Formats: sequence, C-alpha cells, structure tokens
Amino acid sequence: MSVRILANLCALFMFAVAAHAVQPDEVLKDPALEARARELSKDIRCLVCQNQSIDDSNADLARDLRVLVRERLTQGESNDQVMDYLVKRYGDFVLLRPPVKASTYLLWYGPIIIFVMGALGLFIYFRGRRIAPVTTTAALSEDEQQRIEALLGFKGDDDRQFK
Repeated sequence: MSVRILANLCALFMFAVAAHAVQPDEVLKDPALEARARELSKDIRCLVCQNQSIDDSNADLARDLRVLVRERLTQGESNDQVMDYLVKRYGDFVLLRPPVKASTYLLWYGPIIIFVMGALGLFIYFRGRRIAPVTTTAALSEDEQQRIEALLGFKGDDDRQFK
C-alpha cells in the first residue's frame, strides 16, 4: 500500500508545473507587456539565489528586479534596453546566459579545458603504469642459493625443512 502512495506522490511531483514567484500586485494590466516582462524575467538571474531566475525566486531582491523590469517596460523601453540597463547596473552576472566575450571566456570554455586537462592527466598516469613484459631472469648461483636458504632457515638441500 505504501509503495502505491509513494508512486503516486512521485508522479504528482514529476508532472507539477513550476510555481512562479510573481505576486498578484506585480502583474501588469496589459497582457502583452506582462508577457514581455515574464519572458525577460526568465533570463535574469536572481542575485541572491544565483541559479534561479527572478521569475522563479521569492527573494526580496528578485521582487525588486521584477518590479524594475515592469516599470521600464511601461515607460516604453524595448527588451534590449531593459537588459542593457540591468547589465550596466549589475554586470553580466545578472544574465542567466552571459554572452561569449573576452571577459567570459573562462566561464564558457573553462569546463572544456578542465575536462581535456583531466583526460590528458589520466592518459599520462595510466600510460606510465603499463605492466612491463615478463622477462626471464638468470638462475641463482650456488653461493646465492645457500645464502637464501640460510636466511630462510632451511636445514639442508634435500629436506627443505625449517629449523
């Protein structure tokens, strides 16, 4: 019985639509402007949560940014103008998908460089650990054989028993 309940709960969570943090008092009366604001809000990072858009965040700063976006849109600014304003004010960090440019090369290409360096390091490591082919060794001399037997505690050549 409990497995069935657990399966139903999992199904509910899988099909649940993400709840938006936009408050009713923030919603614009013009549906076209509200749609533009929502579209912009999905691409702007919450500076407190860092990996959430301001559309999904309940943080106070995210609310302030949502209100700011809506104010600028109602003043007649284009989407690009609103985004440019936010980038000038907060830097490229405010964008969930920062542009590829000299200051963000490490952000975009760093993981690839780290992966290649790691793969190269593993290759060099395992290449150095190759097992050498088995070579034949020379037989021990009679003197060496007697010294080993003496060290191991053998009584004689024939019985090979310990003392």
